[in-house]
Amino acid sequence: MNPRDFLDRKGQEMIVSAIKEAETDTSGEIRVHIDDVCDDAYGKAVEVFHALGLDRTAARNGVLIYVACTSKVFAIVGDKGINDAVPDNFWNDVSAHIHDCFAKGKFAEGLADAVRMAGQKLKAYFPYRSDDINEQPDEISFKEQ
Repeated sequence: MNPRDFLDRKGQEMIVSAIKEAETDTSGEIRVHIDDVCDDAYGKAVEVFHALGLDRTAARNGVLIYVACTSKVFAIVGDKGINDAVPDNFWNDVSAHIHDCFAKGKFAEGLADAVRMAGQKLKAYFPYRSDDINEQPDEISFKEQ
């Protein structure tokens, strides 16, 4: 499947809107990336995380929600600043929610909810600051075919 076909325009707009909304509560930088096939979702997510420059935010508080739509796998990766500040199971409820929504075929809704959940969770550790700079684009990134 072409990753760009995984979400329709309305679904993409829903996710971008959720990113913008979530980032009004946190200085964290949240990205969503859609890929097609991979064998190791977490390993590929880490690779994409670095390729997108999420490891270059000032507070090291970037987050990537990675989805390989054909392989039907996903992973959540947080940067060092987040991992040093939060408990080990920090993303478990977000992952469970994505899994439940995907099982029901609610891909855009699940990702949008996950983004908002991530923003709320990060707010406690990385609250939004009035001088915050949006260091990453809010758009969804896609594996180019």
